[in-house]
Amino acid sequence: MDRKGSTGSVISAYRKKRQQSNILFVYGAAGLLVLAGIALLVIWLTGPSKPLNAIFATDTPTPTLTATPTNTSLPTDTPTITATFTQTTTSTPSGPFLYTVQQGDSLQAISDKYGLGDEGIPLILMLNPYDTASGNGIDTTNPIIFPGEQIWLPNPDLKLPTATPIPANLPRGTKIDYTVNSGDSLAAIAAKFNSTVEDIVKENQLTDANSIFVGQVLSIPANIVTPTATRPPTSTPRTPIAGFTPTAAPSATP
Repeated sequence: MDRKGSTGSVISAYRKKRQQSNILFVYGAAGLLVLAGIALLVIWLTGPSKPLNAIFATDTPTPTLTATPTNTSLPTDTPTITATFTQTTTSTPSGPFLYTVQQGDSLQAISDKYGLGDEGIPLILMLNPYDTASGNGIDTTNPIIFPGEQIWLPNPDLKLPTATPIPANLPRGTKIDYTVNSGDSLAAIAAKFNSTVEDIVKENQLTDANSIFVGQVLSIPANIVTPTATRPPTSTPRTPIAGFTPTAAPSATP
């Protein structure tokens, strides 16, 4: 056998094996690169940014509602106490009390407010006498009150003092202060004090005899005239009725 020929075939075979090894290496490296690329792609798609979620929609989980048990209180034998409303009543004053005049007040309005009746205004004037020196009190000739002013008001059961009968020996023309009451007139006042309407008008400088008002204080000159005796009533004879005999009626002395 030729020695050169055998050597060449060996070298040729070696070269073929080497070429095959290089091809396998290239394919293997390419395969590894492809696998590495696929792995990196998968990691990127499923990584923190998760771009795969933007491509494929996922089902939104439906929240499950869990019922929370509630404690139902059982009836007890202990009764529930219901608060009772207590009505606060305003106590009735037992004596005269101070009152601060409000806007729009008048003596009549205050008297009506506290239920003082017909004697309300005279009682208020009696409790608040006018002092000309200090200007305190209520002037009976011009009974005006002002907001913020403090005046004394009577308790509801307070009454005016009972008029004292005029003594028969009272000197003529003695002046007596008199507070006008409800239903009074100058004629009635004059008759009460044995005076005259003309003298009362003159003494108090009244411009109108009919303009007096409840609570007004008048100066009355008493015993100006002699009191007139009141004639007793006379009996009226009756017409006789047939079959009936009337009894004698006492006759009055004129």
